[in-house]
Amino acid sequence: MTPSLFVHTPWVQFTSRMSFLSEHGLQPEIAFKAADLDTLSSHDLQTVRHFLEDLHLSNTLHAPFMDLNPGALDPRVQEVTAQRFMQTLDAAEALGSHLVVFHPGYDTWRYGGQSHLWIEQNLRFWPEFIRRAEKLRCHIVLENIFDETPDNLQTVLRHFHSPWFGACFDIGHWRLFSKTPITEWQTSLRPYLKHFHLHDNFGKRDDHLPIGEGDISFQPLWETLSLLPDPPSLTLEAHDADAILRSRQALLSVGVV
Repeated sequence: MTPSLFVHTPWVQFTSRMSFLSEHGLQPEIAFKAADLDTLSSHDLQTVRHFLEDLHLSNTLHAPFMDLNPGALDPRVQEVTAQRFMQTLDAAEALGSHLVVFHPGYDTWRYGGQSHLWIEQNLRFWPEFIRRAEKLRCHIVLENIFDETPDNLQTVLRHFHSPWFGACFDIGHWRLFSKTPITEWQTSLRPYLKHFHLHDNFGKRDDHLPIGEGDISFQPLWETLSLLPDPPSLTLEAHDADAILRSRQALLSVGVV
């Protein structure tokens, strides 16, 4: 079965992207910022849902992430994070979303290597969100950002072992922040891999280039996709229309979609 393909689409750009999505039959991964969640109307959400359903297109969501951290030690930060994440699941319910991506918030330098502190907070944080995801039949996934190894994500995911709680592997972030071989990431997270973010860079900054226009070798990732028992969903994270189409062509050229 072919993986489901999505494309990065900021909420504030959705209206201007509608004709592009429609023309090319592209499914959006709708990215919210915190301010978006405070101004959402049920009318706007229903308009987007009907637009996509009329085209037989699904959607995924990307939750806000700036300043948010489910592993925060400050209870006020955890409180705001929980509020924003629950608002995102409210939007997912209104949009009939397939999956929601969350940033997990771990940074080796910020925690001084004391990852157990971050893990303990995550184990307290996620249960109500997993219950909500199960009720909505909408997967929630944690995306690697500054993670140098897959160990912390694996520990949290293994603890809950929920079919609705998984991993999003972002190959661009792996290239920037991890020295751990991609094969080790794929082996460690394989039971939890449900979603992939695909973009390219040269290891210097988060360029979000189309696939094949940086120096990342994608072959190990294609091999992982072929081994997974259930096809994951994929999001192209190039940030403009032309780059998205070049990325899609790269996937077509290797037979991934």
